[in-house]
Amino acid sequence: MLSRVIFPTPNPLFITIMSMTSLSFSFLGLFEGLGKNFKYSKFSNFNVEKSTSKPNNTVCSRDGMLVVYIPAFLSAVAFPGLFPHVGLRFLLVKSALTIHFFKRILEVLFVHKYSGGMAVDSVIIITLGYFTTTSITIYALSLTQGFPEPPVDLKYPGVVLFLVGIVGNFYHHHLLSSLRTKNDNGYKVPKGGLFGLVTCPHYFFEILTFLGISFISQTLYTFASTISTICYLMGRSYATRRWYLTKFDDFPKDVKAIIPYVF
Repeated sequence: MLSRVIFPTPNPLFITIMSMTSLSFSFLGLFEGLGKNFKYSKFSNFNVEKSTSKPNNTVCSRDGMLVVYIPAFLSAVAFPGLFPHVGLRFLLVKSALTIHFFKRILEVLFVHKYSGGMAVDSVIIITLGYFTTTSITIYALSLTQGFPEPPVDLKYPGVVLFLVGIVGNFYHHHLLSSLRTKNDNGYKVPKGGLFGLVTCPHYFFEILTFLGISFISQTLYTFASTISTICYLMGRSYATRRWYLTKFDDFPKDVKAIIPYVF
């Protein structure tokens, strides 16, 4: 079955090791769900912007998020240049990764309104994760050049999934940003869009974004890294829902974490 939707694995030892390594990071989702959270956003446990003295080993969220996204964006832009003889699938994957991280950088600069800081160790781990995943996604696909296409071609459904994901993610980020005025750093119960059904619709659409990229790529590594991303975002959304339930008495208990009506 897998052979119908995934390219053969050139350099199988390296790609298999990287794929298994990526899958192993699925446990981070379990840690998130159990409350062992990466220290950013509402789980930062400190507020750099309000404090006159910055806590040790922290940076303000805007700076931290720029550090997180810029290396992956540069990898998506520059790394494909090492592989000049590529086809449509490769160009689509490169374009999707570039658009995704460029959008993230623009959101950090112009959309998100931050209230907390980021732990430096979280910044380093997430930065390395995004950078290596982006680079290996491009490299793994480059190895398939000259191989026959998988019998089931998922690249065009992948483009649709990616576009739905990127638009839906941006829309719900905009809704979150609109909850705060210029001098307001507090949290409120989000409304609008799919917030009436799930706590983290922006994560739901982020999953669609990465599913789209894995469908376009159709390599073992991208499917493995997407599974890890899904596990992490499910755990993070579960923790976020629990946080809202403890902070707001009026938070609707029938609102799920990330998948409408299901989870």
